[in-house]
Amino acid sequence: MAQKKYPAVSVIMPVLNEENHLEAAVESVLRQNYPGDFELLLALGPSRDQTDKIAAKIAKSHKAVRLIENPRGLTTVALNQSIREAKHDYVIRVDAHSEPAENYMTRGIELLLETKADLLGGVMAAKGRSSFQKAVAWAYTSRFGVGGAAYHVGGPAGEAESAYLGIFLKSALVRVGGYNEAIIRGEDWDLAQRIKATGGLVWFSPELTVTYWPRGRFDRLVKQFYSTGVWRGELTRRSFSTASKRYFAPPLTLLLITVGLGFLAFGHVLGLVPLAGYLLGVAALAITAPSLSIKARVAILVALPTMHFSWGYGFWVGLIRGANLATVDRSRV
Repeated sequence: MAQKKYPAVSVIMPVLNEENHLEAAVESVLRQNYPGDFELLLALGPSRDQTDKIAAKIAKSHKAVRLIENPRGLTTVALNQSIREAKHDYVIRVDAHSEPAENYMTRGIELLLETKADLLGGVMAAKGRSSFQKAVAWAYTSRFGVGGAAYHVGGPAGEAESAYLGIFLKSALVRVGGYNEAIIRGEDWDLAQRIKATGGLVWFSPELTVTYWPRGRFDRLVKQFYSTGVWRGELTRRSFSTASKRYFAPPLTLLLITVGLGFLAFGHVLGLVPLAGYLLGVAALAITAPSLSIKARVAILVALPTMHFSWGYGFWVGLIRGANLATVDRSRV
């Protein structure tokens, strides 16, 4: 594709308490060398760290960067505000704790035009620095961690259920009214379903990868996965028929283990079987996890149950009681 044919692009990035990742995320966008015009919009929430100072320094140094205020701090609000202020007809979402791979923007726009998709996404390539964060990253890329969605584990290019982050036609976002600001987690899945309901195409390409830095502390992981589970339960409650079967694995596992422990409390030793079977399975996964240090494999014994049980418990809460704007993931706050 000739240089003059590449359309202008608006990159949008919601930002909240990202002093440790913001510069790397912005740099990963600026070094893309996209052959068309582009702007980068940073939607700044009420951060409690040095994020705003870092963002101001970046904007002063790079004319392509614009700052937008997001006093409510919600991701969906930040995204919608950015979409409204975006100057261009193609929109690329990048989060402040992610880093798109080299050529992501160029190849992504090419694929969007080739497939005539409304929304295109690639692989969430989770990575870690500490042993615990590496264990969490491994879980993100395992079918036994957060399920078998293509953007987690890869797969062939094709029509997709949802997309990680996303490269969009702005017209498709406007057509469906943008992100649903009443949803705190799972907003990308909800958006993809509404785009598809209007006849739009959602596409996955394994050619595109974005590095994602997951939570690296136990308490933050608990908060994140509990909140995600609550909202997945809420979304399942709203549309039970469209919910993937894999969403039910953690809550049903947790229920089975809880029932088993109840029987154990009344003297039935067989009630220990579900928990023992689960822990043996986790141990087997930790032993066979490739390319991880011994410390990271030991960390899997903590990280995987934390993710499964926090998510599973949250799912039951969301399915039975529902979710609201008070159910916010504050693990980065």
